[in-house]
Amino acid sequence: MHSAGTDFQKVRVGVSMRNSMTHLPLVLADQLGYFRQAGIIVDWHDFEAGSFAHQALLSGQVDVISGQFEQVLDSNDRGHKLQAFVVQGRTPQISLGIAMRHLASYQTMSDLKRFKIGISALHTATHAMANVWSLQAGVSPMEMQYVEVGNMMTAMDALRNGTVDGLSHVDPLMSWLEYKRDLRVVADTRSVQSAHLWLGGALASTCLYAKTDFLNLKPELMQGMTEGVVRALRWLLTAGPTDVLRAVPPNVWLGDRAFYLGTLDKVRDSYSPDGLFTDELLQTAWRSRALRLGLPRINAVDRTALLLSYTNAAVQKIKKRSIV
Repeated sequence: MHSAGTDFQKVRVGVSMRNSMTHLPLVLADQLGYFRQAGIIVDWHDFEAGSFAHQALLSGQVDVISGQFEQVLDSNDRGHKLQAFVVQGRTPQISLGIAMRHLASYQTMSDLKRFKIGISALHTATHAMANVWSLQAGVSPMEMQYVEVGNMMTAMDALRNGTVDGLSHVDPLMSWLEYKRDLRVVADTRSVQSAHLWLGGALASTCLYAKTDFLNLKPELMQGMTEGVVRALRWLLTAGPTDVLRAVPPNVWLGDRAFYLGTLDKVRDSYSPDGLFTDELLQTAWRSRALRLGLPRINAVDRTALLLSYTNAAVQKIKKRSIV
């Protein structure tokens, strides 16, 4: 806990679509005051897509990212030194939907190549997941027609005005478009069960990560951010509907409390219960990335590369102290 009279540490956190369900534990940690109690003030930096947030980290504009673990693996493979230090999500929480006006001509996933599919941006999680679905349908990603549609609001406009025929995107947007009968979801990774169906298991997905050098220089900051997120994850395990609505900013509900709570129910089990990187989460993430990149022997895990890409040190310290 933060001691009175001690200076707060400010941390620049990069995030894409802060109001999406993927970042809920991070937002709750801030809204519930857990970061301040750990002596941390978050300076939010919002980006249109995860790839832009990631570039901001590499260029030094932000200190920490809330983003996809596969981005860490990809960057480290290109010679960068990044490390994830607490897991928020164990599924991507991404859905694939086809506009209702095109549903009659959609039969199987192999039909995807005939549609313009909206993604937040190239080289993002929404793009990666769309590629996985196309590959599983026997369609090369090169045959796909992808259109960058940006954040949740611009993506919704793109679907409704006919710029795209379908979307690979996140909640609450996808649930909202389902609710309003604008599209039908044909595949999703909102729950652990659906992650098993499409990816072979739960996987390390949304996490906090930073440059390894930064974490080595700021171990107290890493510890404080981890404590905030882990406390929020534990809070989510038992929080009731009223608790959640009181904790999240009202603009996140899209004007409909019942809708928001229904969406939360869809994704609730996708959040990590404790923030730990487990063998299952790591190995499934590795295989998912290998499938997406078309790498040979997708079941062969490079242990050295994995060990450099994450640390459980801060979460383990919390467990030892039993502070949550």
